[in-house]
Amino acid sequence: MSTALAVRLHLSRSPTGESNEAVIVGDILSADLRGESRRNILIPCGIDPRPTAYAVTPGRYLVSATLPSGLVLTEDAVAVEGEETPVDFAMTDSPYETHSWQYLMGNIESGRVYHSPAEVPLATSVASRSMVAPAPTPRAAGPQADVDLTGLASWIGDASPENCTFASILALGDNPPDEPVARHIARGEPLVLPEPDVRGEAVSPLYRFGPIGPVGVVGDPPGERQFLAVEAEGSVRLVTLPLPWGSSEVEVLVNLRQSPTGSAVAIAVRDPAIGAGLAYMSQGALDMAAQLFTDVEAMLYSKFQNPLAAAAGAYVLIGTDHTRGETYWDPWLERLADSFPWISDGAILRAIRALRRASPDLRRARDGLIEACDRGIPFYTLGLVWLVDGLSAFPDDPECVRRLDEVRRLSWLTDMRQPFLILDLRQGSA
Repeated sequence: MSTALAVRLHLSRSPTGESNEAVIVGDILSADLRGESRRNILIPCGIDPRPTAYAVTPGRYLVSATLPSGLVLTEDAVAVEGEETPVDFAMTDSPYETHSWQYLMGNIESGRVYHSPAEVPLATSVASRSMVAPAPTPRAAGPQADVDLTGLASWIGDASPENCTFASILALGDNPPDEPVARHIARGEPLVLPEPDVRGEAVSPLYRFGPIGPVGVVGDPPGERQFLAVEAEGSVRLVTLPLPWGSSEVEVLVNLRQSPTGSAVAIAVRDPAIGAGLAYMSQGALDMAAQLFTDVEAMLYSKFQNPLAAAAGAYVLIGTDHTRGETYWDPWLERLADSFPWISDGAILRAIRALRRASPDLRRARDGLIEACDRGIPFYTLGLVWLVDGLSAFPDDPECVRRLDEVRRLSWLTDMRQPFLILDLRQGSA
């Protein structure tokens, strides 16, 4: 047998039967300077995942696992000649077993912090503040077990395109309607979701969505764009749902308590291959995301099955591959942008690619950015960032300046830590 370190990360067992399988990125570093370090290893995660063995020379090593939240776990290991040495990481301190995936993604704190009888720590950002807490103080109330979850979330299964524009969404924030926000976005009647069956003992309910809408809830067939509106005590979050995402479910966590680490509303795609990669993207760690998007070419080729995954792969490609000349994947960007006009991210990607070429096509980039804005708000938070960067390259163009103002104003309402757009439409009163 060769000398190897067998690495894996354990998560809490889910009572509802999910495997919680995922892959994250880590490093193997020689601690005695005699071995050979290995960067960007892939670490399987799950209830009892099969470890991945990495061949090393005998010696002492420091093995690290970088979580999507940015937290780094470390373990010391001694590789013995001719043996496979286990290196086990553990993230089994989820506040609830049902929330293991959200805990891995960094969207909710550990059980030790969550269930602590001590004072709730200060939130690190506006997005971390509770939607129902009266004030962000060190002595703010902990879990608010008496909050009524009935009618908390409304599923918008078929959003009207004219109500997904930058101007219309900004208007909802500037002039709050008297009736639920969901009715101003939906083409028909939004579906008020029942209280989730799995909610834990406090107020951190999970809402799950499959290819045809909320899991376990019968509704009308979905349209091209789906949203979730979360409304509580005057606070409103509008969540962009990246659906359909193949056979993978999308999970939305609503944390109705002040959180020192996560967001009031968080979203994750339970894709075992690239779910963590999407979270790395939201942290700006495109190089780490690229390690999981190992077959980006296949993601682009399969865009007709999952165009949203193809768009994620394209963001990573453009963000990490600095080839300024023609590439084999440029034609696929064209097809992604042309085939799915309801995904403004495709137009964003094509325009930014034109802007970053060795000989930038400024006219094409300018027209593409305008087209992207006019298609409506993007799915990806990174798309909003790239729109600001791209439009800023045309400071003397009135059409670009007007759209840049709208994009910037929308970015002020956006939780930048989430991979997909989550907008706080009542930021001033949250």
